[in-house]
Amino acid sequence: MMSWQSILAIGSGGFIGAVLRVYINGLISHRVPHILPFGTLGVNLIGSFIMGCLFAYFMYTNVFSVHMKSFLSTGVLGALTTYSTFAMETFWLLEGGSIALALTNMALNLFGTVLMAGSGFYLISNIFKS
Repeated sequence: MMSWQSILAIGSGGFIGAVLRVYINGLISHRVPHILPFGTLGVNLIGSFIMGCLFAYFMYTNVFSVHMKSFLSTGVLGALTTYSTFAMETFWLLEGGSIALALTNMALNLFGTVLMAGSGFYLISNIFKS
């Protein structure tokens, strides 16, 4: 059973993450040509990198409580990154006959987010190992 403190932490983090997603997505979308949905890719890459950093930081420190970890990871970053939007945008590319762009979008999101999460994790891990 989840405590009310966990629910509040995740919910408030989700609010912040969702607002950040719309803001960052809009910034990227207004500055980058719309060949691909770069706004969604951007929030997914940024969020994945930060998630990797956080999980490494969580491993090496006891600074954050369980509720703060939930607030940051499940709440803020869970709402910042967006698989469902990525799925719909890719579907629309396929539906519009842009198969190469759809495959490019899938590859960038899949491999890019894994690469960014790992990069963040190793960056912070190496800082603590130094």
